Amino acid sequence: MILPGKITRLYILDLGLFDVRGGERIIGIPAYLMQTDRGQRILMDTGFPPDYLADADRPERDGLPRFGRLIDFRPDQTAEGALALLGLTPRDIDLVVLSHSHIDHVGSLPLFAHAPVIMTARERAEPAPLYFGSARPIPWPQTTYHLIDADTPVCEGLTLIPTPGHTPGHLSALVALPDGRHVILAADAINRASEPDEGFADAADPLAARASAEHLLSLAPPDAVLIYGHEPAQWPRLPKAPQSW
Repeated sequence: MILPGKITRLYILDLGLFDVRGGERIIGIPAYLMQTDRGQRILMDTGFPPDYLADADRPERDGLPRFGRLIDFRPDQTAEGALALLGLTPRDIDLVVLSHSHIDHVGSLPLFAHAPVIMTARERAEPAPLYFGSARPIPWPQTTYHLIDADTPVCEGLTLIPTPGHTPGHLSALVALPDGRHVILAADAINRASEPDEGFADAADPLAARASAEHLLSLAPPDAVLIYGHEPAQWPRLPKAPQSW
């Protein structure tokens, strides 16, 4: 295991709403904060770049309007702002888990360069984070990387599962909470409930994405709660920080 200790608490961070292709669907942008009984804090994903708050032209430079737009993006919907709702700062994070390096997951990663990052070796093999389209404005932070290529326990109650397909190096997580509940943090391995029926059309490799989704679901207990990457119907019902699971 990478960390001692046991997961005691899970928070869903609300990192904004995104309008996909002019109203095709409105999706939530999640990140996840996990705490252990040793006081360690693990952050999974980091949302959009905080620069989007101050620089109105930045999304255009990144090419984002081709895909959609952030809706009323607020300071408390940056990774730093969402952590502040819990009385935390980026420096309070001990480990970052990166599901993959698309813009809505990697945008605030530079704020956490003090912390080790765990991700798949395949995703880290990219010369820079995938970000969006042909844009590659963020370099990989100079930090310690724990690179994995197999199912990996981080600590008791948190196991990371490589789920290639959406990107070649995508990563999901299985969480076991102290009260016996299990949660699947699918990220974009299962983007939304309709994605399997749609043939994982948004994935870089749809066939690999289907196999990964099936593998991920096979590992979790039947009563596990599946949190999709961006399911429009599920997002409003999920308790967000400062509420915990």
